[in-house]
Amino acid sequence: MKISKFNSFYYQGSGAVFTVATGGTITTSGDYKIHTFNSSTNFVVSTLGTAPNDVVEYLVVAGGGGGGGGTGGGGGAGGYLANTGLSIAVQSYSVVVGSGGAGLIQAHGISGVNSSFNAIISTGGGGASSNYQGNAGFSGGSGGGGCYLSALGGAGTVGQGNAGGNGAATYPYGGGGGGGAGAAGSNGANLGTSIGGIGLANSINGTPTYYAGGGSGGSYLATINAPLGGGGNGDGSNGTANTGGGGGGQRVDSAVKAGNGGSGIVIIKYKFQ
Repeated sequence: MKISKFNSFYYQGSGAVFTVATGGTITTSGDYKIHTFNSSTNFVVSTLGTAPNDVVEYLVVAGGGGGGGGTGGGGGAGGYLANTGLSIAVQSYSVVVGSGGAGLIQAHGISGVNSSFNAIISTGGGGASSNYQGNAGFSGGSGGGGCYLSALGGAGTVGQGNAGGNGAATYPYGGGGGGGAGAAGSNGANLGTSIGGIGLANSINGTPTYYAGGGSGGSYLATINAPLGGGGNGDGSNGTANTGGGGGGQRVDSAVKAGNGGSGIVIIKYKFQ
């Protein structure tokens, strides 16, 4: 079958037309173009492909929540939404990439910011509980973990993430892990061994990559490893940028604040030849 190129899109002799669009960082994988948005801008469709080339696959991950101060919980992961077969039109679509919430020293972590594309909205991760305030972790895409002394983890959003873990009840205490897209955060244990909930792997960019992992709870004796998906570990490290990972809780003997949540990401993929 002969293929001719006109004005940056391909027209096949059969009459098939392929989508043409701009926005974000554009890469290719086989017959597909991939637009990766690490910050907010527009996805502009100038030519719409004929069916079945008139749909896109997408991944929308919100910003992760900040970790809690003072042996606080881990921040909840940003909400995770992914699907195929989304119909589009010739128009400009606003793409919003949510920032991660701040982790603090003597305060509750700040929740992450929503990400969105074409009326698809993923919810920012819940900020984690702080032992200076003692209240529960915030709800979000995934919920923030609770601080020590039995503070409860926040709830996750159905279809986007999971709940944060509860804080430990007794000394030596530890905060609960933030929820992740793939699992709830674990409860804080007496030696501070909680870990954030694992994220989910997605291959939209051609390589299996984990997104939306919860931050691990603040530890008492040990640094806790971070889960897959960009969450921070239990000594207050930040969630990884453009993964939606939650920030790690503040370690009890550390003057360093709790970790910030990682910013979100939006990826759009479609057939272009």
